[in-house]
Amino acid sequence: MIAETICSAVSAAGLGVAAITAYRKRFLAAARILAYALVPVALVMTGVVKWAASTAFSPVAWVGFGVLAVAWLLFMTTRAVERRRGGTRKERRAAARAARSEAVEPAASVPSLGPGSKPAARPQTTPTAARPGDDFSDIEAILKKHGI
Repeated sequence: MIAETICSAVSAAGLGVAAITAYRKRFLAAARILAYALVPVALVMTGVVKWAASTAFSPVAWVGFGVLAVAWLLFMTTRAVERRRGGTRKERRAAARAARSEAVEPAASVPSLGPGSKPAARPQTTPTAARPGDDFSDIEAILKKHGI
């Protein structure tokens, strides 16, 4: 009963503020204030205020909210752990199986040049083993170039 009275008083005050605002020729702002002022009366008429008041003072409702919070916390914790591990066990096994089965054929990386043509041979880029005296040959060449 007290909640309905408070909502009615808030709506009456809002209607007064809307009237003063309209008197000052600010009709758009007055219409907005009027809309806000009508919300508490609408909530009382629909019974939402009565339901909210009975829920707010019900210990069973608060225990229910607590159970919901625990369920949400468990759900979010398990999701975070799952993301950290990289998915569920089933998803990890499927990804590993797919990675193993994706064997690439050796000729698949050679570009197709048309029928009857051979791919150009690549030059060998592997460095040959340096002799013991060749380590500093480039450094000696630089020093000789500068006259040192």
